[in-house]
Amino acid sequence: MGVLNLTPDSFYDGGRYTTPQAAVERALAMVDEGADIIDVGGESSRPGARQANVDEELARVIPVVKQIARRSDVLISVDTTKSAVAQAAIAHGASIINDISALRFDPNMAEVVAGSSAFLVLMHMQGRPETMQRDPAYADVVGEIKDFLRARMDVAVSAGVDRKRLIIDPGIGFGKQLAHNLNILRRLSEFKDIDVPILIGLSRKSFLGEILDLPSSERLVGTIAANAIAIANGADIIRVHDVKEGRRTADVAFRLRNHAT
Repeated sequence: MGVLNLTPDSFYDGGRYTTPQAAVERALAMVDEGADIIDVGGESSRPGARQANVDEELARVIPVVKQIARRSDVLISVDTTKSAVAQAAIAHGASIINDISALRFDPNMAEVVAGSSAFLVLMHMQGRPETMQRDPAYADVVGEIKDFLRARMDVAVSAGVDRKRLIIDPGIGFGKQLAHNLNILRRLSEFKDIDVPILIGLSRKSFLGEILDLPSSERLVGTIAANAIAIANGADIIRVHDVKEGRRTADVAFRLRNHAT
């Protein structure tokens, strides 16, 4: 899954793809580099980020989704918590809704997804983007995230979403300290008993910066290492800014994980 942020304030690539032309060119380049999915986002979810309004997000996202769908058969995901954005994106070619709130921020999101054939990503987050890194705490980080994700899956299924179209994301960096993120990666295989695909998003994130003492621009090698471990421990989809490197990481790590002895 290649990341395509259309925002001016995302933590790594904010401001790079704020015109539809630049965004679509980047999407097509990621397809050439091996992306299976393009994840289009019109609102930053970095800690402390300002929330975009619906019209702002629609204006950023929909023209880009339309053009990608017109020019490529790549799967299009839209990273949004707003049902109006999800509905418009699905109508114009998106086939995955990536909801970092796991249906909590917009009561109409489940109904919109249920009325389509789209897949739905449910992510764990403690708090909201503007507050999530204010001293997050857990008694058992993996157990609590699993309980949360199962509960949100029940909400989705009760609203009519096909369970076979659900994907879970433990939410690396979303209301987690370094130790929490490392525990999630070490114990990622424990999420397999939920029996839906696992998405992991750790590309260039701040926990890697804490380990390496490096800015986001210099965290590619750390990202590669962490993604390889995530796949070895059960991740099915990796969400990355650097698709060429991510594709090669995935090809090797999946081959090793799935190699028959």
